[in-house]
Amino acid sequence: MKLQKDAMKVLKETSRTFFIPIKLLAPNLKEAVASAYLCMRAIDEIEDHEDIEVVEKSNLLNEVSSILENKITTGAPIDQALDELFTPYQSLLPEVTLRLADWVEFCPDTITDKVLESTIIMGRGMAKWAEKDWVVKTREDLDDYTYYVAGLVGVMLTDIWRWYDGTETDRELAIGFGRGLQSVNILRNYKEDAERDVDFFPEDWKLDQMFSYAEENLALADAYIKDIETTTILNFCKIPLALAHGTLDALKEGREKMSRTEVVAVVNQAIRTK
Repeated sequence: MKLQKDAMKVLKETSRTFFIPIKLLAPNLKEAVASAYLCMRAIDEIEDHEDIEVVEKSNLLNEVSSILENKITTGAPIDQALDELFTPYQSLLPEVTLRLADWVEFCPDTITDKVLESTIIMGRGMAKWAEKDWVVKTREDLDDYTYYVAGLVGVMLTDIWRWYDGTETDRELAIGFGRGLQSVNILRNYKEDAERDVDFFPEDWKLDQMFSYAEENLALADAYIKDIETTTILNFCKIPLALAHGTLDALKEGREKMSRTEVVAVVNQAIRTK
């Protein structure tokens, strides 16, 4: 019970976007999705950390992936291995990363391996992009980057829906779901990214092209949820998707984000309508 309370506390601290829809999920499904989100957020914090050198980031991400892979293949505990890996970074890494072993433990046993598989692929993909110094030159580069940092979230969710009640969703559309949310984040944060010399826009792309990329993937996300019948799953998907659409509209109007009132209205509307 304490672990569940801790997981939801850390989730609330790390993601306003996903805390609400995860909190509304049915029991057991809520634990699976919360665990999966926290595992992926744990490695995302390594990738994004401003005070860890690129080579160290790559090594950390690959080592975490190897430890998680070893758990799948041998069932070995991961607590000690992760503690030893993170010890030199205790003062740098946030709680969500340092407690990765707890989030794995929190996950329902019968879906843990699927959650770990996607987290491992994400970790290795992030390591690859760290080594590339996040230089995006082409549309193909952008697709590759957004696959690893967000499309895999869609893949993992598709595995969880199938595990929960047999809900089948399209894998490619699931990747579009993740990419759509990520591309809106890129648009929302591109000015801050520029201040730290990071640019996720392909060469020669302007705002119009990135807006089109976001719209294209959000259309795939809209298609992704059309066949979902289970209400608890549908509501989960609709809330972040509706917020992404609303944020994109706000950005097009020259605003930095949606107002709190707009966010509340969008969430309520997403829950009410099917």
